Amino acid sequence: MKILSAEFVISAPGAKQCPIDGRPQIAFAGRSNVGKSSLINAVLNRKHLVKTSATPGKTQLINFFVINDQYYFVDLPGYGFARVPRNVVDTWAPMLEEYLRDTHQLRAVVVLLDMRREPDERDARMIAWLKHYNVPAVYVFTKADKLSRQEFLRAEQKVGAGLGITERIIPTSATSGLGLDELRSRIFALLAGR
Repeated sequence: MKILSAEFVISAPGAKQCPIDGRPQIAFAGRSNVGKSSLINAVLNRKHLVKTSATPGKTQLINFFVINDQYYFVDLPGYGFARVPRNVVDTWAPMLEEYLRDTHQLRAVVVLLDMRREPDERDARMIAWLKHYNVPAVYVFTKADKLSRQEFLRAEQKVGAGLGITERIIPTSATSGLGLDELRSRIFALLAGR
């Protein structure tokens, strides 16, 4: 599927404010500073659609982007370390869980994992929520171009085993384009119900 148009629609503070027009949604989730915004821009072949920042915690609301006027890409707030007030961070977990639980148009969540970092309880909690709410997941390693082949294979084994992931984890790089075609194919298959 070609990406002909992509535009920002709304920032929602919770599931009740999310669009309910029936368009299917693909959400992107991951720890703060994992590269969600950069990966979404790369998948869409856009440079500045989704705002990127070197400061963890830039995304604080649920951001919706309509693609080809047919479906949404949803940029979820990063979980974990963030340079924002603690009371703001504390609202993110309930907001994310409410979105995952109550959004009937959600087709899948792309879970981003930084290959250079150890997964922690926040990654495990996100994966547990997805399983609990029967939300399909696509697992993605970001920044895969930063590791050697040996480091990549070790990280793949360790992360997969540590988080109980049996599905393929797609290695990606927003910089080099590694894995983007595979990720696009997987996303479009899910949107088509395959």
